[in-house]
Amino acid sequence: MGLFGGIFGKGEGERGDNKREIPWIALSNLDQLDEIITKSSGKPQFIFKHSTTCGISRMVLNMFKSGYALEPGQADFYFLDLHAYREVSNGVAQKFQVMHQSPQLLVIKNGVVVAHDSHGAISEIALEQYI
Repeated sequence: MGLFGGIFGKGEGERGDNKREIPWIALSNLDQLDEIITKSSGKPQFIFKHSTTCGISRMVLNMFKSGYALEPGQADFYFLDLHAYREVSNGVAQKFQVMHQSPQLLVIKNGVVVAHDSHGAISEIALEQYI
């Protein structure tokens, strides 16, 4: 099972063969925010903010994962556990000037947030249009 397997609730026998795994990067320190800004000039950077204690957040995360269809290397996907890294969550809100919500998806290109949404509206963000 992968690094985040236990968090996302899928066991070894539950993965669909046709589904692509999201190549999550753990967002765990404030220095990574500058890295995200720099990397966003070359390819889009996505930040998924997740509350591990919220059923709605888990449902939205599962919907996001089931709709994921990008090719490897097209974008970077950061996963932020809001409870474990509250300071980083606050830093995201401040640095990108986006009010904190949970769950929330931010799309960063060329150093700025070009799209963001929360809750069920996350599934309406067409990731492909930012590639």
